[in-house]
Amino acid sequence: MNTTQPSAAAAANTGAAAAATNIGAAAILELRVRNHPGVMSHLTGLFARRAFNLEAILCAPVGDGRESRMLLLVADTPRLEQIERQAAKLHDVLAIRHRPDLAPSVFAMPPGAECDCER
Repeated sequence: MNTTQPSAAAAANTGAAAAATNIGAAAILELRVRNHPGVMSHLTGLFARRAFNLEAILCAPVGDGRESRMLLLVADTPRLEQIERQAAKLHDVLAIRHRPDLAPSVFAMPPGAECDCER
């Protein structure tokens, strides 16, 4: 292993924090969505069509698995409010809210949780 380059895990650990500083003011959105194929595609497509970058995404099923909770790290710009209103209109979005109580570090991979993606 080349010691001059950071490992994938080290890069992932700093990725969300670095992304937050690169985008200036960051916002974290929490969405409760229906859990079925295509939901992630619909949401990411909405942001992409408006040239709005998603810096980080976390998604996990909740309860009996019929719904999922998503956290999105995005730039906090005036355009965000319009995108939120449009996302709320999507059939599969059940709720959306800002999470100012969360820091971008929630998206960082915990130490020791390395991805074995490099083969």
